[in-house]
Amino acid sequence: MRRIGVVDTTFSRVDMGSIAVSELRSLGPNLKVIRRTVPGIKDLPVECKLLLEEGCDIVIALGMPGKEALDKVCAHEASTGLIHAQLMTNKHIIEVFVHMDEAPDDRTLAMLARNRTVEHAKSAYLMLFRPEELIRLAGTGQRQGFEDAGPVKGGKSAIHH
Repeated sequence: MRRIGVVDTTFSRVDMGSIAVSELRSLGPNLKVIRRTVPGIKDLPVECKLLLEEGCDIVIALGMPGKEALDKVCAHEASTGLIHAQLMTNKHIIEVFVHMDEAPDDRTLAMLARNRTVEHAKSAYLMLFRPEELIRLAGTGQRQGFEDAGPVKGGKSAIHH
């Protein structure tokens, strides 16, 4: 049985962890989901690394950095830590950050957090169970949370697999 870890934060204003767990459980029975919650985004790297070392095949790291310049620095540090954890374990961590200034109001922020979390949970599932689906989507301008950008005109390869 494959294992996906989900790590979220108490700082987030949306319960992104519950959204991810619900989505993953709906995708298939051959999956065990392990959830952990940490205080803030700079705590995500170590918890994700622990889950990978404890047998998770992939981890989804969920966070909601604030609007201030300091929050953006903290998000960058957390992102760098997540990259280091991936390199140390040779396993993927899907970073799902929703910055509080990405949306003009709370309603849109909640919608964005939900959509981005669901779409990244699906991507993590595909990475484990159906990587060929991601290959099919290469170059199509997928965006998690907002409307897809679509491919650049003439951007699709002439070689079809």
